[in-house]
Amino acid sequence: MYFESLEALLNMAGHGPYVWSCYGLFFALLGINVWHAKRQQLKALKQVKAFVRRNS
Repeated sequence: MYFESLEALLNMAGHGPYVWSCYGLFFALLGINVWHAKRQQLKALKQVKAFVRRNS
């Protein structure tokens, strides 16, 4: 194994805070992106349903 302990994995020779904050930012932005896409999809579906109701 590359790291001898969990502490060494988290510290990463002093680079741990930078590395783990990048991972955290990545997953936060990924989650926001998925949430925003789902919200836009629901909004578009609602608009299509309203359009179909008006033109039926």
